[in-house]
Amino acid sequence: MDFFSSQETLSTIDWVLRAVIAFFFLLAIAKLLGQRSISQLRLLDFAITLVIGNIIAHPLSDEKLGLEGSIITTLVLVILYVGGLFIILKFPSLRRLINNSPITIVQNGEILYSGLKKARISIDVLLEELREEKVEDVKKVALATWEPNGKISVFLHPKYEPITPSSLNIEIEPFNFPRTIIKEGKINFNELKWLNKDENWVVSKLESLYQTDVKNVLLATLDNKDILNVFLYK
Repeated sequence: MDFFSSQETLSTIDWVLRAVIAFFFLLAIAKLLGQRSISQLRLLDFAITLVIGNIIAHPLSDEKLGLEGSIITTLVLVILYVGGLFIILKFPSLRRLINNSPITIVQNGEILYSGLKKARISIDVLLEELREEKVEDVKKVALATWEPNGKISVFLHPKYEPITPSSLNIEIEPFNFPRTIIKEGKINFNELKWLNKDENWVVSKLESLYQTDVKNVLLATLDNKDILNVFLYK
């Protein structure tokens, strides 16, 4: 276990062990921090991610730095991070100190230059974000705000909103999500059980509809109406 502590020199196996332990330790930390810190880098998330990455990186490149100290420091930072999230939830008035408020950058089809300056983004960035939202004309935008996580929220004027069945008072069938029953030649028996099917039913369907067996199926899905979609290896 000497590779945990600082050394004058480390052997190849010591370097490998440090890297492996650091890798799985970071995976555990990411799991502990939760999806929020990965998908939405707000101010608090960005700070903790940057600091933890820096702390763990140094012992992986400098043999004179011990890995044990970095792990302890990281755990303390995670505790502070989780505590910070709890405080934000418990005391909403403190949120403004950590999380920025959304910034209005387009209102009633007009670009607010003051909002762009406050968000520190250019016209080019705004137009790029609107294109990603499939909006080709700023005049169609009723409201656009720059969110604290660096993403734009766009709301179109009602007359430019896509027509949906609800706007025409049309009754439609409930959403039906297909279940993956075969993936890479292996049957998912949990999904089959949820759909009240068994392996014999699947084998029979594959034989009658596709003249093949399970091992040749890359992906197969089945919905509540027994509609089977099969993608074979090609």
